[in-house]
Amino acid sequence: MPALERKWWTLIAVCTAIFMLLLDITVVNVALPDIQKSLHSSFSDLQWVVDAYALTLAAFLLTAGVVGDIFGRREVFAIGLAVFSLASLACGLSTTSLMLNLSRAVQGVGGAIMFATSLALIAAAFSGRERGTAFGIYGAVTGAAVAVGPLVGGAITSSIGWRWIFFLNVPIGVFAIVVTLLKISESKDPANRRIDWIGFVSFSVSLFLLVFALVRGNDLGWGSTEIVTMLVGSVVLMGVFIAAERFGSDPMLDLSLFRRPAMNGISIAVFCLSASIFSLFLYLTLYLQDGLGYGPFQAGLRFLPITLLSFAVAPFAGRATVRLPSRLLIGLGMAFITGGLLLIGTTSPTSSWTQLLPGFIVTGIGVGMVNPVVASAAVSVVPPERSGMASGANSTFRQMGIATGIAALGAFFQSQILHKTIAALSTTTTGQSLLGHSAQLGTALQAGAVRSAAAALPQAPHAALLHAYRSGFSSTINELAWIAAGVAFVGAVAAFALVRQRDFVVSHDRGPRPSEPAGAAAAGAAKS
Repeated sequence: MPALERKWWTLIAVCTAIFMLLLDITVVNVALPDIQKSLHSSFSDLQWVVDAYALTLAAFLLTAGVVGDIFGRREVFAIGLAVFSLASLACGLSTTSLMLNLSRAVQGVGGAIMFATSLALIAAAFSGRERGTAFGIYGAVTGAAVAVGPLVGGAITSSIGWRWIFFLNVPIGVFAIVVTLLKISESKDPANRRIDWIGFVSFSVSLFLLVFALVRGNDLGWGSTEIVTMLVGSVVLMGVFIAAERFGSDPMLDLSLFRRPAMNGISIAVFCLSASIFSLFLYLTLYLQDGLGYGPFQAGLRFLPITLLSFAVAPFAGRATVRLPSRLLIGLGMAFITGGLLLIGTTSPTSSWTQLLPGFIVTGIGVGMVNPVVASAAVSVVPPERSGMASGANSTFRQMGIATGIAALGAFFQSQILHKTIAALSTTTTGQSLLGHSAQLGTALQAGAVRSAAAALPQAPHAALLHAYRSGFSSTINELAWIAAGVAFVGAVAAFALVRQRDFVVSHDRGPRPSEPAGAAAAGAAKS
């Protein structure tokens, strides 16, 4: 088989897999209300649909890169595809929330393996100008997956059901596996590498305990023994992880990367990006569907200003890095996101979705400015031979931001939505008559079934309950947006303060090399 054909088959297999993976992340958000109704899920269950995936993706990302270096990236990539495809099948067949969330966690493992080896496979197959072309195509595919995700998710969920957002992964995954095994050349790292088991276990368990405590804090009580123990355990294990990385002979994350202030600024910015606007997507989806009454496809349409603008702006931001300092682009982009989130947080009980539109536009511009710059800057502040691990660290901070952001915002959401809805009910005589059923109302809120509960009421109580619910939801989504804006502002300050141009390493070839550890994960291109 001609070498040229093998190169392009490699790109086809990798781009197919990454498109499937990123599309699956974004389509799930729009399907969550339907999943909630179908499986009778609680609000905490919904959080885990997203967080279970993000947690395992963050936990396995760096280690998966090392495994690819040791055993061969082609075979490990194929294994990741198989794990992801089988987990997708299990997600689609799920009959309970627990089954779905466990399947999503396994999906995250497969996703981490695919991310961790994808760019290294491209780097091994291409060289010179062709490598730049291949990376450009890869970036366009990732951007397109993110851009069309909400719309595709809404269309699938509305037409054939939420389960098909997972079932469709199976034939696509089988195709990618066949191409990988038949058309892609194997590549390994000749250096001896070892899996950092202490670092992997301590990091994974620490992150799980933190997210679990945030998700369960309202139910168990923030001062309860269980929650306090989890939070303390998370801090202790994170200390163990830092010590293991500091003194280990082959760490999964080399802490010396963070000796340059720019690396710290980039990591904080990418964490804040995910913990702010991307974490808020879940609650905006619930607001559009549960609060305003839109279906999945209609909700997906209303997210297009964010996703399409971010896709359109990203190429210009990437080219601007040649002329403008990364500090300015990242900091200004995070400032746009901050402003956009403040605009989102201006809804009222009578607002239509267009109240969100200015915030969506400004936020989309900001995301488009930040995403490509942090991805390239993360590998530009370290020597070329460390760019694999730097890119993997960048992707890990993204997923940590998603996991902790959704859990933290969810803790606030749960504590406020019932309180604010009941407060709104108490302002009218008709609403006050419903306050004796606050326990049932709380159950309906947890299950996302307020509209169903209201449908069984006479006209006056029905209208009073829906108005109070919209009022409570509007007030709560505003406060969530303000919190997210504060997080994004921290990212902007960190970028302006820490991302110094003198920290950047000058190199004419920034593409990851086949011998880099963690082929890394350069899933920094992932925009989820």
